[in-house]
Amino acid sequence: MRYKAGEDKKQISLFPASLDDYVPADHICRVINAFTEQLDMSALGYKYAEVKSTGCRPYDPRMMLNLYIYGYLHRIRSSRRLQCETSRNVEVMWLMDGLRPDDKTICNFRKDNSKALRETFREFSKMWRELGLYGGELVATDSTKFRANNSRKNNHNKIVVDNEIGRLEKRISEYMNALEEGDKEDELEKAPDSEQIKTALERLKSRKNKFESLRTQLQSEREVSTVDPDARRMRSGGDAREFDICYNVHTVVDSKNQLIVDFAVSNCASDAGNLKSMSQKAMDILDVKSLTNLADAGYYDSQDIAACEGSGVTCFVAKGKVGGSKKAEGFNRHDFIYDRENDLYRCPCNQELRFKSYRKHISGRKYRIYSNTPACTRCEKKSLCTTYRYREVLRLTCQDVLDVVDERTAANKALYRKRREIVEHPFGTIKAVWGFKQFLCRTLPKVTGETALAYMAYNLRRVINISREKGLNLAWH
Repeated sequence: MRYKAGEDKKQISLFPASLDDYVPADHICRVINAFTEQLDMSALGYKYAEVKSTGCRPYDPRMMLNLYIYGYLHRIRSSRRLQCETSRNVEVMWLMDGLRPDDKTICNFRKDNSKALRETFREFSKMWRELGLYGGELVATDSTKFRANNSRKNNHNKIVVDNEIGRLEKRISEYMNALEEGDKEDELEKAPDSEQIKTALERLKSRKNKFESLRTQLQSEREVSTVDPDARRMRSGGDAREFDICYNVHTVVDSKNQLIVDFAVSNCASDAGNLKSMSQKAMDILDVKSLTNLADAGYYDSQDIAACEGSGVTCFVAKGKVGGSKKAEGFNRHDFIYDRENDLYRCPCNQELRFKSYRKHISGRKYRIYSNTPACTRCEKKSLCTTYRYREVLRLTCQDVLDVVDERTAANKALYRKRREIVEHPFGTIKAVWGFKQFLCRTLPKVTGETALAYMAYNLRRVINISREKGLNLAWH
């Protein structure tokens, strides 16, 4: 039995006469090109969107955008690898009209147009809305950590800097002692060692000066990253790393087709306080006045939730564990029952605690204070309840709204369970399948532009898969 036989390498063959013949009518490249052709590059703020009459002719930003979207769709993010694709990949040759920009030009496009890329993502989202691919009723909000282009050893806090300065001072002292001992002996024999010690001393002193500068900087900041100044230390929860230097990407996903609606990149590890802003971004893109938003316990912030409920957003947010000091059994905060009708608390000893005053916390949260001084004074179980003269119960001024949200979330567990399958789909695809776990760019604006490219690629892949199921050709729209 013989092997399958291919064509003779020396056999003359006739290839298609044009690049267009290599790209089928329903190919993804035609979809990319069709969408970028609709964009107003000047309005979006792309560099070189308007060509000057003098100087070297630039590349069309539409073609550079085509190249990057294609690259992120096919897990090619490096500018050098994209440069190689322009020379060997027929699909990229078609997108670029045969142009071959160098890697520096490709890299500069992503670096110089971070804001424009962010706006382009919003334009793409509006296109999906016009095509009816967003439901516009139910969304889910969550965040995920992407590693920054900054290693952990290049991130410093006060403890790390103080320890390193102490270690350097000890090493400098040892070298200084060794240098003094060398000077007392024969200079001819010890000259080479002395030169080596002096060289090492210069290196140590230079490093110490660097850390002294970091110590000064840390007087006004909690931590400093020396490679990417905007990156921060966070609990990443992946790849067996408890902590890493990351960015936190908040994402809103529509439930109809798991398409990303909008996003925001932050260097703050906490999610609290972002639900209102993310809901508003979603409402602006979807062009709706009301919305249902599902979020995890990380977004449970009293004032933020109250602001959402007051702006047309119906929230479903899990309540996290409540901390605080532990009292004796039966005298914890949850043992005081609130009577909404009479606006009072009933304590475990069946005494009524009524509203007395307001109090503002350093965090900005406002509380209503409930107490009953006479009843506490004569209570036999006062020692189990409080060490103060009387027991105070604090109630947030917006607690009525939170109670409604808590009851709503608890009563609709089936709906709330959809949160994961809605919002985790993009994260799983981009991070686990595409391998996009670390940013190539540095600083918050450029990282935002890179996120926009990755999310555009995800949405485009989803839309193409959906359109093929329905027998549509997006390149014709």
